[in-house]
Amino acid sequence: MNTRYRLLMVVFLSVSTLLFLPGCGGGDTPANAPRTIRFWHFWSEPGQKAVLQELVSEFEKAHNAKVELTELSWNDGKVKLQAAFNSGAPPDVIELGSDWVAQFSSSGVLLALPGDANALGRFVPYSVAPAMWQGRTFAYPWTLDTRVIYVNTKLAQSSGWNAPISTMDDLIAAAEKVNESGSNGWGANGADAHRLYKKILPFMWTYGGDVLNTNGRPVLNSPENVKALTTYAQLARAGFVETQRQLDAAFLQGKIALWNSGSWLSSKIRSNTALKVTPILMPGLTGEPGTSFAGGEYLAVSASTKNTQISRDLVLFLTKGMNAVRFCAKIPEAGFPAEKGYYADSTLTADPIKAVFAQQLEHARMTPVHPRWLDLEAVLEDAVVRVLLGESTPEEALNMAQQEALQIVGG
Repeated sequence: MNTRYRLLMVVFLSVSTLLFLPGCGGGDTPANAPRTIRFWHFWSEPGQKAVLQELVSEFEKAHNAKVELTELSWNDGKVKLQAAFNSGAPPDVIELGSDWVAQFSSSGVLLALPGDANALGRFVPYSVAPAMWQGRTFAYPWTLDTRVIYVNTKLAQSSGWNAPISTMDDLIAAAEKVNESGSNGWGANGADAHRLYKKILPFMWTYGGDVLNTNGRPVLNSPENVKALTTYAQLARAGFVETQRQLDAAFLQGKIALWNSGSWLSSKIRSNTALKVTPILMPGLTGEPGTSFAGGEYLAVSASTKNTQISRDLVLFLTKGMNAVRFCAKIPEAGFPAEKGYYADSTLTADPIKAVFAQQLEHARMTPVHPRWLDLEAVLEDAVVRVLLGESTPEEALNMAQQEALQIVGG
């Protein structure tokens, strides 16, 4: 055997040995290695992250998976999600607010999910529409929450109001009675982007109005909506106008008698023993409950994911009723499970304040499904602000808003 031949044999054997050494070359992943997916969410506070991590850890063990959690903030989270999709490197699973789903699903960046009766029939009915686009399902509802009227009973009674508040006329009369005594009867959101619409919509719905009709056409200047905005302005004059944050703080300080807000105040109300508060349902016109605003968190899967099944499995796991109960029980501000058999679970409704919110969920609605909802929302909010500032009458403001809305939806 000549020297050149021996050298070639050594090289061949060396390469062969390397190719067959365990764990060397090729970058192959062992068949039993955990599959890794990325989940971007909005539960950024330490306590919230711990609760989510607890549930995710259970999922990881049960599905031989690794879930990388990344928290977003409500201030810039949507921008970061859009940037991730635009860059071609989005997370596998994402959390979306109910008002955002249509914008993402209509742009084609979300994966279609099973949308038959078995998949969607378990959810609160009005939570299903935001999950869909053009007859297909692109997200599952995870949690829901609503708004009720908090009544500072001490302040109301000291002004001479002792009657129940069961109609819209009662609400107006109570607020004006308190205002006449020198206190604030009502707190009205003013220029407060992405929050004000949640305060005017319940009045519009309760009076029989809406933003869009069943054909998706704007109906902002309907007589019902004019009446609703007139009532909102009347209540505002019986108190004061501020942002949600400032009004929450003022209510907790005992400075407002009637305030339409969310369950995030419940723990602060309980801890303030000097504050005597009774939550009531949004009043209707003739004694029946009115219609409140409902918002929710949804889970979706990126259309470009390389881990379709495990990503879907995570969505199914987190939206499962009992898992959502555990999540909401440990994070009160999360609200309630979107699965209809669980939002009234005794784990949550044992709290008398939360029990009223669970009742209100039966008389609530979500915003219309439209990919340009955020633009429509801004038009509506601008109309309300013009009325509160005295720049327009309700009819004038809504006529202008109607024209702007028509330009947004086309036609």
